[in-house]
Amino acid sequence: MTLTAILAQQLVNGLVLGSFYALVALGYTMVFGVVKLLNFAHGDLYMVGAFGGFLALSLVSGFAGVSWLGVALAILLSMIAVGFLGVVIERIAYAPMLKAPRLSILITALAVSLVLQNGVLTLSNGQVMAFSPKLGFAGIDVFGLFINYKQIALAGTAAVLMLGLEFFISRTQYGRAMRAVSVDKDMSELMGIDVNRVIALTFFIGSALAAAAGTMAGAYYGSIWYFMGFLIGLKAFTAAVIGGIGSIPGAMLGGLTLGLLESFGTQIPGIGSEWKDVFSFSVLILVLVLKPTGLLGKSEQERM
Repeated sequence: MTLTAILAQQLVNGLVLGSFYALVALGYTMVFGVVKLLNFAHGDLYMVGAFGGFLALSLVSGFAGVSWLGVALAILLSMIAVGFLGVVIERIAYAPMLKAPRLSILITALAVSLVLQNGVLTLSNGQVMAFSPKLGFAGIDVFGLFINYKQIALAGTAAVLMLGLEFFISRTQYGRAMRAVSVDKDMSELMGIDVNRVIALTFFIGSALAAAAGTMAGAYYGSIWYFMGFLIGLKAFTAAVIGGIGSIPGAMLGGLTLGLLESFGTQIPGIGSEWKDVFSFSVLILVLVLKPTGLLGKSEQERM
């Protein structure tokens, strides 16, 4: 392959990978923006979403098949189920801790992560499960660059979800309520906003997006396992910080940027695929040194 073809292929791979990072990063940044919580269990919701999509595909395969329609239904069902799981987790584990010290709720998030991870470990016996929808290997050839239909569909679905979220946040009543709560929770409550409902909705949407990313990743890579959420949770958190934690557009930009940097970084002499994680976190350190608030983040003053 020519250098141009290699770079073009890495561009496509980076956009697909970045779309997964962006969907998970959105959950991180939404929860942090509204509750000021770093939900380290969010990567495990991505993992639970992958297993939920696997189970949903098994259930709908009888009438929808295991092709495109079956995967679409699996993504939808997984998003709904994991969205409600996120709300349950928020009500049981996080809501009683909202006025506790930040360290207490952070430790609670780590505990929830371990519960989810070990729960799926027990149910799956720690085995890698084959997620094998029959999506085929067909695609289109653009000036010598082959793009699989799976890449187009998954990246397109991620784009639709991200644009839909941006429309929801900026144009709807509940979106405006979320932005108000993120600015001043106490004043929002005095203005008649049901803060608890807004927080629950935030967890539902963030968890649903993570589930969508998990199901799509399972369909794309062909396998799922109980530990798959750990590393992508760290990567998505990295993407959220790069874009500016608390910023919706920043999470999207950070996810896509990290995916592209990883994809192109593996082509740098001396940095192979085994070094891509080191490269990713080195980029995080560099961004924090040069621009601590992230690419689109804004500095905030803590009110006493």
